[in-house]
Amino acid sequence: MTALLVVGGALRRRVARLLLQWPRRDARSSVKLARPAVISQQRDLRLDFFRGLALIFIFIDHIPENVLSYFTPQAFQFYDAAEIFIFISGYTAALVYGRTLALQGAFYATAQILRRAWQLYVAHIFLFMIFVAEVSYTVTTFNNPMYNDEMRVADFLSEPHVAIVKALLLEFQPTFLDILPLYILLLVIFPVILLGLRLQLLLVLIPSFLVYAAVQATDLSVPAYPEGHAWYFNPLAWQFLFTAGAALGLGKAGAGPRLRAAGAPLLMAIVIAGVGLIIKLSWTIHGVWDPFPGLFLKELWPVNKNNLSPIRLVTFFAIVFIVSTLLPPNINFLHSSMAKPFIRCGQQSLEIFCFGILLSALGHFVLSEYNSALLTQLAVNLTGVLALCLTAKMIAWYKSMGRTPAGADRSRGNGMRP
Repeated sequence: MTALLVVGGALRRRVARLLLQWPRRDARSSVKLARPAVISQQRDLRLDFFRGLALIFIFIDHIPENVLSYFTPQAFQFYDAAEIFIFISGYTAALVYGRTLALQGAFYATAQILRRAWQLYVAHIFLFMIFVAEVSYTVTTFNNPMYNDEMRVADFLSEPHVAIVKALLLEFQPTFLDILPLYILLLVIFPVILLGLRLQLLLVLIPSFLVYAAVQATDLSVPAYPEGHAWYFNPLAWQFLFTAGAALGLGKAGAGPRLRAAGAPLLMAIVIAGVGLIIKLSWTIHGVWDPFPGLFLKELWPVNKNNLSPIRLVTFFAIVFIVSTLLPPNINFLHSSMAKPFIRCGQQSLEIFCFGILLSALGHFVLSEYNSALLTQLAVNLTGVLALCLTAKMIAWYKSMGRTPAGADRSRGNGMRP
């Protein structure tokens, strides 16, 4: 009898130990299963590269009558660097904050999104003041009031007490300073977009497209300062591009195999991009040499950028599909020394964008007041691009100082910034 009691007690203790070990074993196994998923979520250098390239294109395109603008996307496609920038911004925002939402919840993800929106807002106000000072100094130095009207700062100088309030409300947008207000507004509403996309992609994409379609049908716009003006980048239209990028970014894990296996859609995208290339290139050549015919110029003109004309959207999505299908994330070129400067610019996008705006205005003033010969234009462009690349390298070096090796990247979605 005593032996049975001893055996029974031993069995009870053994069962109790097993019951206590099961939750620990499950926790250990879940960690082991989750770890590869976290590690495998490596930084997609394609996003940094193309965003950096878009920032360089923005700098070049913002210099009027710039010869290098004939070699940027707007010269041979219906879209330009603005579409690239907004789309990638939506894509990366979904990657970064979607991961934050999954790991730390909706409240923390919303706080992080609004924090980033505040950073952009502060940067925009600083950029606004420096830009107005740059234009005003140039007007005074060269006694050329034309720049006040060209850069749309005359209203600020005529009634600064009103214009500064309108600038704080993002309603006053001088030339070149119109894309950051759009981005800020999109980030402010992004928590709702992100939560909706996590529940059901179509729950957000369909209403977003309907708003975009309403803009195309009725020409809805958002008023700006001064009276009679509207936002250059109509947020009611451009939100669809940002939302579409976010939807693709949030669902990127399962999209790769389907994209690579798509034969007929890829062929269709190539045809659309090829037709867009032929038509837009004919327009560019026609603008330089009048006898050259501009194909379908009367039928398609104007291709509205403010409201994101459908032809811009279709050709852009065709290129996105082609690039995402044919350009793998691990392509060797992205690790080359040639791609590295553009990747750095893309990784430091806010600082490089702001600096590029100021350099564009400075380049315009130099070419207008001194010499606009071809060699001077090339020198201005080369100097500006080098300044942007070197600045990106310096900022990256500065940010790396004091950063802890372990966990620094994971805390910000592998270092990616939306």
